[in-house]
Amino acid sequence: MTLFVASLFLPYTINFDSNESTPEDVSRQSTAPPSYQDARESRIVSVWTPGAAVTGLPSASIPKTPGATTNLETIFQPHVERPFNLMAPSPRGKGKQNPGANNSTSNLSTVSTHRNPHLMPLSDLYSPSEVKTPYWNQPLSRAKSPPPRDIRHYKAQLQDKHSSTPWRATRTTRERSRTSSSERKFNEENFTIQNARRGNGGLFNVINTVSDAGLLSEKTWVGTLGMPTDALQDHVKSTIAERLEDDYESLVVYISDGDADGHYEHFCKTILWPIFHYQIPDHPKSKAYEDHSWSYYVEVNQTFANRIIKNYKKGDKIWVHDYHLLLVPGMLREKLPDAEIGFFMHTAFPSSEVFRVLANRNEMIEGLLGANMVAFQTEEYGQHFLQTCSRILNIEANRDGVVLDDGRFVHVCNVPMGINPKSLDKMRALPEVNEWTTEIAERYAGKRIIVARDKLEGIRGLRQKMLAYELFLDRYPEYAKQTVLIQIATSASEGAELSATISDIVTRINSNHSTLAHQPVVFLRQDIDHSQYLALLSVAECLLITCLREGMNLTVHEYIYCQDGKFNNNKWSPLILSEFTGSASIFGDNPLLINPWDHGACAEAIKQALDMGTDERKTRWHNMYGRIMNQNGTQWYTSFMEHLKHAFEEHAVRDLTAVPRLSIPNLVSKYANAKQRLLILDYEGTLASWGAPNNIIASTPKRLTDTLNDLIDDPKNTLYVMSSRMPEELERLFSLVPGLGLIAENGAFMREAGIAASDEWLELANLDHVAKWKGGVKNILNYYVERVEGSKIDERHSAIIFDYQNADNSSSAFKSAAECANHINEACTSQHIQAVPIDNGICISDVDTNKSSATTMIGDNLRKRSEDKGMPMPDFLLVIGDSREDEYVFEWAHELERKDVIESVHTVTLGTRNTTASATLTQGVTGVISTLRKLAACSQD
Repeated sequence: MTLFVASLFLPYTINFDSNESTPEDVSRQSTAPPSYQDARESRIVSVWTPGAAVTGLPSASIPKTPGATTNLETIFQPHVERPFNLMAPSPRGKGKQNPGANNSTSNLSTVSTHRNPHLMPLSDLYSPSEVKTPYWNQPLSRAKSPPPRDIRHYKAQLQDKHSSTPWRATRTTRERSRTSSSERKFNEENFTIQNARRGNGGLFNVINTVSDAGLLSEKTWVGTLGMPTDALQDHVKSTIAERLEDDYESLVVYISDGDADGHYEHFCKTILWPIFHYQIPDHPKSKAYEDHSWSYYVEVNQTFANRIIKNYKKGDKIWVHDYHLLLVPGMLREKLPDAEIGFFMHTAFPSSEVFRVLANRNEMIEGLLGANMVAFQTEEYGQHFLQTCSRILNIEANRDGVVLDDGRFVHVCNVPMGINPKSLDKMRALPEVNEWTTEIAERYAGKRIIVARDKLEGIRGLRQKMLAYELFLDRYPEYAKQTVLIQIATSASEGAELSATISDIVTRINSNHSTLAHQPVVFLRQDIDHSQYLALLSVAECLLITCLREGMNLTVHEYIYCQDGKFNNNKWSPLILSEFTGSASIFGDNPLLINPWDHGACAEAIKQALDMGTDERKTRWHNMYGRIMNQNGTQWYTSFMEHLKHAFEEHAVRDLTAVPRLSIPNLVSKYANAKQRLLILDYEGTLASWGAPNNIIASTPKRLTDTLNDLIDDPKNTLYVMSSRMPEELERLFSLVPGLGLIAENGAFMREAGIAASDEWLELANLDHVAKWKGGVKNILNYYVERVEGSKIDERHSAIIFDYQNADNSSSAFKSAAECANHINEACTSQHIQAVPIDNGICISDVDTNKSSATTMIGDNLRKRSEDKGMPMPDFLLVIGDSREDEYVFEWAHELERKDVIESVHTVTLGTRNTTASATLTQGVTGVISTLRKLAACSQD
């Protein structure tokens, strides 16, 4: 059994050997004036950027710390770096300048960092702005320029993309003719496989850890190389793919540079990432732009799915990761209906109000629902997903997952990701970490060090952090000379404008509060060595996280772990954490939780952290330390797999292919040999067709009442009929069947079998509680009834139904019903009620009220009579139903069978829906009555 781990980027990439010297224009970069650097930061660059070449940078040209104003800052050294060259191919390629490149920046290069792959931080997750890769020799991207934002130019380009002769075919010919000499080295099978710096570092480390521990025996990575591949010839691609598959347990997904650019840079980065983090972009303003990049998103997802399908074998597991591949589970389910598929969302998931702005929202949700289980970092994100499913697709979503129209259940859970303490300990024990710990402690002796490390992105809250720190120093000037904030700001695509804003604030703080020997802010516009990073976490007296929205910030986990005092005397330092991070839900009140937008509260939190006593620091730290030790990376993996196994097993039970047709002869034989029998039958859709009460009466034949009476006449039989109708309606319907047990309003009321019809009903629902929430819910429903012509409110004793069966516009009514259900489920959570979609309506009732409430009481009563009066327990149980509500009774019946309470249990569903029932009957109402007639005839014999 193999576990396929699908992530956009593989843990590995390719470095082509090259003996060529560095191009002259790149070697001059080290002496570029400061204004060049500012210009470089203003351009978005990645490996997919059209015309972005990867070339070497001499190690001697390491630049000074950007933004350094004192000698103190120069102790933090940047990595060995390499640039993305934005100029046209070198003259040796005999080419012209790339038309997609901006002339004003064509002679500039953007520097990105290199780190020892063995020191990969566990918290290093990709973000759409991640552009860092080490000094590797890789091909030039042939991606076309971004799609036009002007709708007038969109049609022509869209036709070009879908033409019979794709642009890539003609484009490739031209590019090869002008860059053949520069690309020739990439078509020689002389390459090395390197640990990738792009991608989900946390995931890579966890999978490697559980593999080394023997918890995962067979795995296969599925992903791209994270580099342009159009320039590679087919034989080189094949050689690379074979080598990775044979030696590195990896399946390479080859996608064109254009598809990669459109998928990652223009849809994932520009559209999905901001929206998932509550940053709804006001650009691109053209709907056509989103449509255009969406086609690339679909294409890449389909390519991933095809790669997995081709290599899948029965019994394998598939684990898909993150927002880049939302459509893959659905595509896999279409071709592999029996596959075990799990999905984990590493980022935040927005509320339904935000998610619904996406033009392709339905397709993305339906794609995710192809999985057996969808997991999130926190319960909040899972609830957002459930509400989105209910609101957009108008399907039932409960606390555990989503019930699809075909009866399939998709589990939804939260499994927070963690770090690997053992791996982190190995890194902390390295000599260079100890050296840096000593160096930093000596350099900042007598100072209170506040540490922060973020990408230079608006979502990270750097502006809010600096303003709060400025306010702290203004309010408490006595701290200005003893406190230093060391902010590490790694590069990002939006760095230019934000960097200017942050620099203004930092300059203002340092000009107002610094002295000749001290400045209160050290702002580094680059990442630092991982050894320095761990040293900073160890010596810090506070970690300040002000993210405006984030999934799981593993820097927090690493900070807490590094504060154990194992390698230095500093320990138990407090944590200031934004309440909008996923980590906040894990640690409760132990960190100092802040709203980053409330600068005053943030300033007070900084003071509270610095003034916190030892006992309080120790208590808070121990509580957080316990959480990260219990929720580490290994536990995250095992917990996810346990949840997935449970979800898959339940799916297998419900799978229609596992449900045989009902064997009438076998059923009759078991019935005849039973000493005592219990029969529970659904009414609507099982014993009679759906419809209004008067129509049901008209369609209920005498044959049915005679059959029920014949069954009741057998003293071995106890017979119940369950319905969604009110008690008085059922009394009228079955007035000619005395002794029949009745279950009304889906388990809210019950009349025991054998009791005269005049006797009172048992109330299983809390009607006092129902009365409390009914008024508010009716007000909500009235709002929607006024806006949906033909709809109405059907009020029952324990529930309220919004009925739009006769609505003038069924499509509009469907959307309004979904909106209504979402509104009620969000607003009335504390009331413990739920709005569940039904045929042409939604039903609002107590969460704990269902048909199994009544059947459980029936079983308890029979057991009590057996114990008190010696009456035999049933040894035969038959349950027949056709709806979602009947699934609760099927599960109850199977539980009795598993516990050996009842020997012979038979659960039957009608139609072709997925179910937990043990058999299916496809002849509908007629087939049910015919089967019951055969059982009645057996009784009379």
